[in-house]
Amino acid sequence: MYPNVTIIEHPLVQHKLTLMRREQTSTAKFRQLLREISMLLAYEITRDLPLRKELIQTPLAAMEAPILASEKKMVIVSIMRAGQGILDGILELIPSARVGHIGLYRDPRTFIPIEYYFKLPDDIEEREVLVVDPMIATGNTAIAAIQRLKQTNPFSVKFLCLIASPEGIKNFHSYHPDVPLYTAAIDDHLDKHGYIIPGLGDAGDRLFGTK
Repeated sequence: MYPNVTIIEHPLVQHKLTLMRREQTSTAKFRQLLREISMLLAYEITRDLPLRKELIQTPLAAMEAPILASEKKMVIVSIMRAGQGILDGILELIPSARVGHIGLYRDPRTFIPIEYYFKLPDDIEEREVLVVDPMIATGNTAIAAIQRLKQTNPFSVKFLCLIASPEGIKNFHSYHPDVPLYTAAIDDHLDKHGYIIPGLGDAGDRLFGTK
């Protein structure tokens, strides 16, 4: 139904996402759940990471053991500010990954994203990039982030979010059909203000306790 979209339906992911959706979930609990679900999502999205063999010594014998071939070449790019919650969780799982940031905010009247910050590690042409943001609502912010990122010619790009709207997915892949999209849920629709319904509210506000 949605080409180049993977829905991560692991029971623990779905359970934690439900807890995050609840209106009464506190900021502290929301932050904890986002970190936990991010680790689970990262586990699924990194299934295809290449391995190499390394000669090691166990307490009993020498052996050739598998180890990640490109761990230090991974870059996690957070779309500020809500992407920080996903970034923190993934870094617990892959602490040696490099980190980039793209600062974008959505004009509340036009829904057009406006860039205010952009910083990536060096040698991006040799790195596998995972862009993270909790939501794809209209898709405009994700589109702008990927467009900006592609100007640096990364080796590969994936996009990870918690929740996406059908409208946002369609819009995103009309610009970037080559970028795989991973999400824990595809919700029903957008309201007139561009919010995902049923969604979980404003992820940044819930993560940082702001309004």
